[in-house]
Amino acid sequence: MTSLTRLDLFCRVVDNYGDIGICWRLARQLQREHAIAVTLWVDDLVSFRRICSAVEVTADTQLQAGVTVRHWRSMDGVFTADDVADIVIEFFAVDIPPAYLQAMRARAVRPVWFNLEGLTAEEWVEGCHGLSSTHPQLGLIKHFFFPGFTAKTGGLLLEAGLPQQRRAFQADAAARSAFLAALGLTPDETAARLVSLFCYPHAPVAELLAAWQHDVTPTTCLVPEGVAADAVQAFLGKAAVAGASATHGALTVRVLPFVPQDDYDRLLWACDLNFVRGEDSFVRAQWAGRPFVWHIYPQDEQLHHKKLRAFLQRYADTLPALSELSLQWNGAGNSAASWPALWTAYREQMPAMQAQAEAWQQQMLALGDLAGNLLRFAATPR
Repeated sequence: MTSLTRLDLFCRVVDNYGDIGICWRLARQLQREHAIAVTLWVDDLVSFRRICSAVEVTADTQLQAGVTVRHWRSMDGVFTADDVADIVIEFFAVDIPPAYLQAMRARAVRPVWFNLEGLTAEEWVEGCHGLSSTHPQLGLIKHFFFPGFTAKTGGLLLEAGLPQQRRAFQADAAARSAFLAALGLTPDETAARLVSLFCYPHAPVAELLAAWQHDVTPTTCLVPEGVAADAVQAFLGKAAVAGASATHGALTVRVLPFVPQDDYDRLLWACDLNFVRGEDSFVRAQWAGRPFVWHIYPQDEQLHHKKLRAFLQRYADTLPALSELSLQWNGAGNSAASWPALWTAYREQMPAMQAQAEAWQQQMLALGDLAGNLLRFAATPR
């Protein structure tokens, strides 16, 4: 792999934070752990700044955490063969600038070109992972690389040492308390059942908050600013800005600012239960070793429901309460189901979910990590 020293990663932001979240984690890991010179091309620096506060939203080029960040403003541009990296990744089938494709063709040694696909538990990806396609005009070969949950896929994004960091944090009560206090939590809020909530606007948040409000156990719900804003504001009775909080019944809701990715990991580790969305936070919840509920990115013709069921079949086949609540959370369950009843069943099954979270993590660790698997594929002669 020593001859593959430069990598260009092209990202268009569709899911606000998920796309750039994945690409930013991958870019940093490739640079830190594999000494790859990474250039991240991204079209939306405003969204990027929400998860990396140092990003300059008006800069054409900047260096962040050792990664060169280029503002991808349009499909236009002038590129030469020398501008093209050894490895080129388009995230989720974005269209690379035509001039860059021409420069790829002009390079003496053609780059290894990947389409890094979205994560799914569906079985068909095992037959597509690693397949190649030839550009009809330029003759360039593109490889399809699928993250996934089996040995026939590319695995999941995972930085070296993350499981050890997670276990050390979760074993250190003082570190957890200090972290939560820095986010503004009171001792009573920290002592309650702690839940993080990150979802899309159409989630039935008001119904879930009502179930927690009348639950037998105190719950503190931590919501990033701007998430589920209408339901959170209705509960608070005031603007849902960072720092705002209110308590009704057994439930306290506290609004948090967006935090850097490393702190978001710690937030997931600190909570007893995590509601996550899209792909990036979904994967991080799995590495947190805690029960979680996934809000999947909506697709036309309800294709996301098929993807959700495929994951639940792999992960939750012995956890019916998790499956039932997850389907209802995503609009795919029984519309007449009672949220208090769904939550009560889920709460009672949480010890089993905790055991499954730990067992699942061990299964995923056995697959290796996505970045390492991708570089090994790139370095393999074919």
